[in-house]
Amino acid sequence: QVQLVESGGGLVQAGGSLRLSCAASGRTFSSSVTGWFRQAPGKEREFVAAISWRGGSTYYADSVKGRFTISRDNAKNTEYLQMNSLKPEDTAVYYCAADMRRLGSSWYGDYWGQGTQVTVSS
Repeated sequence: QVQLVESGGGLVQAGGSLRLSCAASGRTFSSSVTGWFRQAPGKEREFVAAISWRGGSTYYADSVKGRFTISRDNAKNTEYLQMNSLKPEDTAVYYCAADMRRLGSSWYGDYWGQGTQVTVSS
């Protein structure tokens, strides 16, 4: 059974940093595109970032470009999202995803974690 488990969320002041982790089990995702989505209250889930299986290509939503960095460690079957210069509008539940693909301008994932709450206070 495939499982993705996020950790690292919490409460932080605006301008602060957090690092999210997503550990995968049940199969290896070393050849999969993986990434992150987020969902704020009352809003639809939105794409945040993705990384190719070798880590050579990264993709970011315009809203987080230059502030967030996605990375992965295939040996540990784990991916990370370093979030710097956080803003109140970054407040959301963050979900990691695996077996992602892009269709046009939209991203989709086949496997999902349970989510971790990130709250940024002003």
